[in-house]
Amino acid sequence: MPPPDSSARARGLHHVTLITRRVQANVDFYAGFLGLHLVKQTAGYEDAEQLHLFYGDAAGAPGTLITFLVWEDGAPGRVGLGQIAEIALSVPAEEIGTWLIRALAAGLRTEGPMREFGLPVLRLKDPDGITVKLVGAGGPVRLHSVTLLTDMPEETAAACYRLGCTPGPQEGAVRRVWSGDQALDLRDARGFVPGIPGTGTIDHVALWVADGAALQSAGDALRAAGVAFTPPKDRHYFTSLYLREPGGVLFELATDGPGMCVDEPPQSLGRRLMIPPREGSRAADLRLMLPQFTLPGEERFPMRSLSFTHRFHRPDDPDGRVILHLHGTGGNEADLMPLAHRLNPRATLLGVRGRSTEEGVSRWFRRLDMARFDQDDIRSEAEAFADFVAEATAGYGLDRTRLTWLGYSNGANFIGALMALHPALVQRAVLLRAMPALEDLPEVDLSSAEVLLITGAQDPYARFAPPLEAWLRDQNAQVEAHQIDTGHGLSQMDLTLAKDWLEARG
Repeated sequence: MPPPDSSARARGLHHVTLITRRVQANVDFYAGFLGLHLVKQTAGYEDAEQLHLFYGDAAGAPGTLITFLVWEDGAPGRVGLGQIAEIALSVPAEEIGTWLIRALAAGLRTEGPMREFGLPVLRLKDPDGITVKLVGAGGPVRLHSVTLLTDMPEETAAACYRLGCTPGPQEGAVRRVWSGDQALDLRDARGFVPGIPGTGTIDHVALWVADGAALQSAGDALRAAGVAFTPPKDRHYFTSLYLREPGGVLFELATDGPGMCVDEPPQSLGRRLMIPPREGSRAADLRLMLPQFTLPGEERFPMRSLSFTHRFHRPDDPDGRVILHLHGTGGNEADLMPLAHRLNPRATLLGVRGRSTEEGVSRWFRRLDMARFDQDDIRSEAEAFADFVAEATAGYGLDRTRLTWLGYSNGANFIGALMALHPALVQRAVLLRAMPALEDLPEVDLSSAEVLLITGAQDPYARFAPPLEAWLRDQNAQVEAHQIDTGHGLSQMDLTLAKDWLEARG
């Protein structure tokens, strides 16, 4: 049933939001191959440490927008029930053959051309494996339709009608409903597997309503029908609310404005990273933590495909120094970017993610209990990491003699283990809240190594720091050790001590 107030009817598709695990490949496909405009890049409004990209026409108009949440190297999902399986773009019908030739030349996976609902269709796969259909419906490139997988086709259709959609034709197992002149294709997928969120999946579809009053009317109609939905959320470029239809697909209702030009002039849309106003105090840190990319045609610094997930940040005026940083338990490759940048704003930063996991969080090696670790795993990961460092320094052209290691907690413990197992690898290290990870620390030559150890006096692990310090000194490392008035977490004193220590070494 449509909402009783016709002003609340959706005008069409506002945008579709997908999830990618490779930002550069994503930009190359959507801005490069498809030729869409990148009209906005922003830190996320739900999670500011997540990059959000918007593609569309030159003005970023509703109805043209495809947006991506960037989960760099995130876990793949699975397309299934309760998800959107495909997105479709309108292109001139006479250009379908040209698109096929271009896709084949680019080495893209294709299917078709074929005909669906009387129109020529070419299917492509984007770098995450998401199906993008090109539909010969004429006119400028814009969103044409999305395909929903549902095992409740009647209920899903009724939910669409409640949002102002109107019935369309049926072809096989697919029932089309219209929102304005754009479509939602409801595929009867009873018996199919449920979807799993993750990279390579489509998160939600947004329908376009005129303004805040229309959004309020739509909310009133949903409430009267007993449909649960979120309170309106200010997304800076539009206001929206969210609901799930009975089959599980997430819908958004989004307003026309204020639009993509509210904080950037039309001629420079998407050229710089925007930070949500409430995150203004973290703007500098977020610009470091969010993944970098280049647009087609711009000078490119290629990311290397290496054995450890990593984040590379090159400042505008690098001084040749490099800070290689390793996170603590539950962290990721971007966690220590702000701290490393504060230690030396001109240093090139290389953040790396541990490959071991515990209850879904990243670590550098497996833990048996709070103070005992899997010794074989430490040795295996240390060997792999030594290879990674050789590959990374060669691949990125880094000077290993100007390399500082920065580790926190589990990452600091791993650096200590690397010094024991590969003594020539680490020459300068800042170890924050470190303890020995190896049960049997060997005798090695660390006479060329300089180490700063900072321990928290209230840290429950502080009692394990002195044996590490003693071992380092016994191996002739130059050690400066501090115990500061804090716990396991980091403090301003860590920054002050580490910065002074590094500056004293030039």
